[in-house]
Amino acid sequence: MGAVFFYHLTRRPLEHTLPLLLGKARAAGWRVAVRGTDAQRLAWLDERLWLGPEDDFLPHGLAGGPHDADQPILLTTASQAANDPQCLMAIDGAPVDPAEVAALERTCILFDGHDPSALSRAREQWKTLTAAGCAAQYWSEESGRWERRAESGTAP
Repeated sequence: MGAVFFYHLTRRPLEHTLPLLLGKARAAGWRVAVRGTDAQRLAWLDERLWLGPEDDFLPHGLAGGPHDADQPILLTTASQAANDPQCLMAIDGAPVDPAEVAALERTCILFDGHDPSALSRAREQWKTLTAAGCAAQYWSEESGRWERRAESGTAP
């Protein structure tokens, strides 16, 4: 059974934090789906990932192409990613179901700590997922480095 990690972004924006987490997931050998709610925002993130440093290149694709199933990292708005991921990274309030948390190695929910609606949505997701028995961790970068601030259930 997997776990869900909540990342409260307060110092660095999504476009800085997401590549770091994607790199860690790929280092673990996982295929990743980045689930968003807005296709234009995902297209923007796709461009940002292509412009990253060459030594930290993250092979990825934007959903809707002929090779979606082959992508190590797939950016998508779909609830089912075509690349059969072991890790899901949900951004911008994208929905996450307790059953998929249980089926995946890791689920990450990244949310903007400066956006009241994003905070509210993340709190709702925490309550829903932990009430369903999902192991969860809450990570904050408020101190300048990532620190685990809360935990529910048994997480790896």
